[in-house]
Amino acid sequence: MIKNLFGKPLLLAMLVLICGGIAVQAQKKTIILVRHAEKDVSPTADKVDPPLTEIGRQRAARLVTTIKRYKPGAVYSTNFIRTRDTATPTALWRKKPVTIFDPKKLDEFVAGVMASKTKRFLIVAHNTTTPTLANMFIKEEKYKPLSESEYSKMWIIKIRNGKVKSCDVIEY
Repeated sequence: MIKNLFGKPLLLAMLVLICGGIAVQAQKKTIILVRHAEKDVSPTADKVDPPLTEIGRQRAARLVTTIKRYKPGAVYSTNFIRTRDTATPTALWRKKPVTIFDPKKLDEFVAGVMASKTKRFLIVAHNTTTPTLANMFIKEEKYKPLSESEYSKMWIIKIRNGKVKSCDVIEY
């Protein structure tokens, strides 16, 4: 009697849980990481939160063309003018908001990205947090902080079935 009342629903619930877990692991992810574009370092610029220079604004616009084929479904940035302004042209093109993340809570952020149903991400960070995020996504200590004058590196990380398929570093 108990088997007839609970056997099928219990079996169904177990299958849903198992299959749901497999679906999350099997999900494809493409994560594009960039440091913000060139910031204003002139003597009159804000030292804590400077805007982009004209060259930086051009790089941010060029980013759209460079990553166009990936069609990011989510755009993330730290809460600084330079990172938001680097992310904004892509967000406008994709009609997505720029979602702010806390660079002091990277473990939580990475877990959220990996648990998300979204498949493709643009993440704009800083000279230290961008390579740190790359290391966290590939689960390997491979990349060092960028120099203060280095703005052109982009990481394209592809994750398939819960494993890193590739991690390409390109110039843009």
